[in-house]
Amino acid sequence: MRIALFITCFNDTLYPQTGRAVVRLLERLGHTVEFPRAQTCCGQMHFNTGYRPEALSMVRRFAKVFAGYECVVTPSGSCAGMIREHHRTIAGQYGDAKLQAAVETVSPRVHELSELLVDVLGVTDVDAYFPHRVTYHPTCHSLRMLRVGDKPLRLLRAVKGIDLMELPEADGCCGFGGTFALKNPDVSTAMLADKVHCVQSTGAEVLTAGDNSCLMHISGSLNRLRTGIGSLHLAEILAATEGDAR
Repeated sequence: MRIALFITCFNDTLYPQTGRAVVRLLERLGHTVEFPRAQTCCGQMHFNTGYRPEALSMVRRFAKVFAGYECVVTPSGSCAGMIREHHRTIAGQYGDAKLQAAVETVSPRVHELSELLVDVLGVTDVDAYFPHRVTYHPTCHSLRMLRVGDKPLRLLRAVKGIDLMELPEADGCCGFGGTFALKNPDVSTAMLADKVHCVQSTGAEVLTAGDNSCLMHISGSLNRLRTGIGSLHLAEILAATEGDAR
């Protein structure tokens, strides 16, 4: 299958290795991955902070750049949720009929990584190898907006060598939420402390999730507390093979 990669701002600027892992994984499964260079932000930052008319140009650009693809993958439940759920809202409020039609065509073709693998490509065993104790944090947008359910866990359970530890209170928010952490630092810090306590209780070596934004937030605290627990995006674990030096 010919698949377009929407890399997202967060991965592009801070975690480019996640994008490379997505490409490596999908090519190993026999698919062709294309990276449209004209892509920019999905507009979530603007939408979430009340700058909804300003998000219109990004919705318009996304619909144009990805119009020629039947399938788009992004390693972010947050951005996939924004595109699938809110591009339609913005196009309806501030756009025109032509844009609304374009959004209605493109948005359903956008998938978070675990959705693409399980629902579209029909695979749960991607022949990965990762011999470490791992616990999985289901991020809010992937859990509540996209409703990916246990798809990431089904993929992780099939990874050879992995010791998957159940995360207590897994569906609790980590307290990041983009600007939520900036506007509500005390609440965010308390939520983060609860999440970190749960992660530590698992005895895991590695925390994984489908969004690097949440992993950055949690791993910041894990590092400051010198827990020794690392973090990796789900894509990087699924892309790992026995030939890797991890």
